[in-house]
Amino acid sequence: MPKPLKRTFIAILLALAIHSLLGFLILPKAALYIANEQLKQYATVPAKLERIELNPFTLELTLYGFSLGEGERKEMALSRLYADLEWNSIWQGVLHLAKVQLEQPQTQIRLAKDGTLNLTKWFRIPESSDKKDPDSGLFPIVIDDIQLVQGQLRFQDQSKKEPIDLAYDGLNLSLQQFSTQPDKTSQAKLVATSKTGGRLQWQGQLQLAPVFRSNGQLQLDELDLKAIRPYVNDAVPLAIQEGKLTLSSNYKMGMDKAFTLNLDDTALKLTSISINSNDGRSLIRLADLQASKSSVDLAKQQVVIGQLSSHKLETWAAREADGELDWQKLFATNAKTGPANQPKPAGQAAKPEAIKASEEKKPGKKDSGESNTAPWQVILRNVQLRDYLVHLTDRTNKEPVSLDLGPLNVDIQNFDSLGKTPFQLALDSTIGKQGQLKAKGQLQLTPATGKLQVTTRNIDLRVAQAYLTPFVQIELRSGMLSSDLNIDLKGTEPLALSVTGRAEVTQLHTLDTQKERDLLKWRSLLLEGIDYRHQDSLNIASINLTRPYARFIINPGMTTNINELMVQSSPDSASNKNQRVTKASKTKTPPVPASAKSPQEKPMGIHIGGIKIVDGSGDFADLSLRPNFITAIQNLNGQIGTLDNRNARYQSAKVDIKGKVNKYAPVTIKGHLNPFDPLQSLDIATSFHQVELTTLTPYSGKFAGYRIRKGRMDLDLHYRIQKGQLNAENKVVIDQLQLGEKVDSENAVDLPIRLAIALLKDSKGVITLELPVEGNLNDPQFSILPIIGKVLRNLLVKTVQAPFKLIGGLLGSGESSDLSQVDFAPGTTELESEARSSLDKLIAALKERPGLTLEIEGTASANDGPILAQQRLEQEYRDTWYRILQRRGDKVPAEASQLKVNEKDKATLLEGIYRARLKQQPPADWKKLDKQVRTEKMRQAVIDSWSSNPGLQRRLGQARAAAIKDYLVSRGLADQRIYLIDTNIVEPEDNGRVASALHLNSE
Repeated sequence: MPKPLKRTFIAILLALAIHSLLGFLILPKAALYIANEQLKQYATVPAKLERIELNPFTLELTLYGFSLGEGERKEMALSRLYADLEWNSIWQGVLHLAKVQLEQPQTQIRLAKDGTLNLTKWFRIPESSDKKDPDSGLFPIVIDDIQLVQGQLRFQDQSKKEPIDLAYDGLNLSLQQFSTQPDKTSQAKLVATSKTGGRLQWQGQLQLAPVFRSNGQLQLDELDLKAIRPYVNDAVPLAIQEGKLTLSSNYKMGMDKAFTLNLDDTALKLTSISINSNDGRSLIRLADLQASKSSVDLAKQQVVIGQLSSHKLETWAAREADGELDWQKLFATNAKTGPANQPKPAGQAAKPEAIKASEEKKPGKKDSGESNTAPWQVILRNVQLRDYLVHLTDRTNKEPVSLDLGPLNVDIQNFDSLGKTPFQLALDSTIGKQGQLKAKGQLQLTPATGKLQVTTRNIDLRVAQAYLTPFVQIELRSGMLSSDLNIDLKGTEPLALSVTGRAEVTQLHTLDTQKERDLLKWRSLLLEGIDYRHQDSLNIASINLTRPYARFIINPGMTTNINELMVQSSPDSASNKNQRVTKASKTKTPPVPASAKSPQEKPMGIHIGGIKIVDGSGDFADLSLRPNFITAIQNLNGQIGTLDNRNARYQSAKVDIKGKVNKYAPVTIKGHLNPFDPLQSLDIATSFHQVELTTLTPYSGKFAGYRIRKGRMDLDLHYRIQKGQLNAENKVVIDQLQLGEKVDSENAVDLPIRLAIALLKDSKGVITLELPVEGNLNDPQFSILPIIGKVLRNLLVKTVQAPFKLIGGLLGSGESSDLSQVDFAPGTTELESEARSSLDKLIAALKERPGLTLEIEGTASANDGPILAQQRLEQEYRDTWYRILQRRGDKVPAEASQLKVNEKDKATLLEGIYRARLKQQPPADWKKLDKQVRTEKMRQAVIDSWSSNPGLQRRLGQARAAAIKDYLVSRGLADQRIYLIDTNIVEPEDNGRVASALHLNSE
């Protein structure tokens, strides 16, 4: 080998040896020493790098065992860092790495209670005197492959009231063709799994220069929402108990002139959500919520959700005693006590001035004097909410009202939070146990407009009981509301609202809670053709009232049962209510403009096409009389014509109503009236025929001084009013009137009544009176006294024109003695076979003698008392049990009499009946008795209290007389020939039975 070549070879070998010695041994040792010395100088916690390896030929660098901190408090750790530097970095002026790999990196990030971050305390960073050129750009780096393998990240936030601890293991990152050079794009992929639940996946493209850009796909699976509960609680006063979040989306982001972010094909899923208030009250329970086909545009401030579906949400809401919603108070409290208003924790440093200045200079940040930024726009293309359940409570009354809505289903299409375009709404819900509510239509928020078709079925009106109780002593036993309405809202300033359709209230039943008796009820109230225009008009094509019933009573003090039912509010409660109203008006009610209060406004137009009454009834009682006057109206049928307060054509409505008094006496009401101004125009003719005068005994006793033994009356009244002028014709025809015993009355007229009646009767026993009345109803001097004068004059005329006639006795037959009475078993109204046989014979005899009339005297005796008392007690059992079932909302028969009360329940019911009937508590010494003995004593006490009740015996006598008459009429005897005379209390027969006497008379 030539010497020059040999020397060259030796020099190369020597250089290689020195290069190897430096690269493999000296440089790694020196670098390790320098690195650890630097760590000692600048690290604030123990830091160490265990080993450095360098391959000087391939330029591969490996670092082993880096740690920051010690023991379990290690802040950062790295098992191995591998970097493969390419030789072309020397002449290309670019740091080019073929591969960078980090194995098992571990990092702990902690936010302390005072808000400081542990990252900022790991190293002491010296101040740099070099001023970086802002236009120099990023240092050119190219890395072909970056791998992060089995990384671990733990984040702890102790600044919250409830500390947060999130840990991610299995953190793997792959980054291909990473570069800081302009217009160079990297391919990245990240997978992370959290120990607390949730798996994060990300893959996409990344560009750092000349501006930051990235796009790709992001997916988060099964994130446990409890992990982020403190952050949610800081924003809203809600405590997440459990729930899972899954999220996937394509994204695009960039930092050109401003930060931009676009999410596309976004899908979100929430499952098993449970949220309470901070005080532990249940607020929300949700099975699942899914959003898909969605997008977010940060620059446009727009969120578009293509499909939103949710199932089985359960929530609770209450209106508190002060009228505010509990949710409203919940968020109001949070706004006052939230983090922004809390004092800074002790030891928390103020923000440096540089940070404050940077925040003030952030793009988009406005001064306090500037207007707020534009609101975010949320668009919901298609929303489906299924099987929701909403629990509502109203605590503004003494007795809270609870109402459940659900299962509630809602569909919404094309909703825009800006409210400038209409959206479609469909709602279907159950209300309470059996009510149904459906709504479908189109709404718009700005301006507020909409058209809805609303259907309700069987809405239980008993929910309104708590709102009635403070004002009236009425119990709403039952009532169902159904409707089909079209609602058209055209604006709110002023309110332009119209409602059309139909509505029906069925099975309404109200009870007078003072007397425990029916007050007002009907089978159905149907309103057809409703057309309501807010503050303008109300049109109803027709009103159909089926089986209405009402009770009206005049009390001994001349008050009525309606007066008694009104609750008199105490001054304190009225004052408190006024204070609440004043407070509400100060905070919520805007002042009414003067133009809105103008007295020149025309009244709202009311038009009712017609009112139809089917099978109405009622009870009237005048308890100011002795004996009390009680009568009933049945079979009330008819109609009232068109009512209109604006159209002159319909000012007077046609009236045509027919009914019966006490089952047999027909009543008719015909004519025209104007209920809006009755003194302007009225023409009504009322006719009563075959009214039993015995029902008027209380009035005859008070004003005439005699009871009425028998008689019938026809009454024809014709009243005409034209512009306040009354022209009335009253015709009274009294047939077969006979007075009974004299009654002491200070109001009785001082006239020989018996003689006057005898003189007024014609040869057929008929009295006819014509009583015309005229006068000006607008004249305060108008009096009814002239009517009395005409009556007296008619009496004198009759005295002159008609001779005195005697009415003589009985017209009988051979069998009359056998048919003069009907025997009843004690306590019953049932006609036995022997009685029916006797009545059949009597019917045959009366049919052959049409000139005879029959008088029936209902009777009762002391023998009836115990049996009546037992029957009354059984009735009380049924009525009390019926009320209990109604209040519980159980299904009950139409009448309490159809119930059967179990014997085991009677003892419990008897306790209340005893107290109510005897107005006292059971004697104290009864508590020592055997339960069965005590029950029997209470039962006997109640029986004894009713056994001598004259009212029960009188009603029994009336019922017996009615039973006899019903039988005779059913067998073909004309009811006009049968008279019910006053009842009587008699001594029982020797055999213990009670006889009702029958009397014959001639027409």
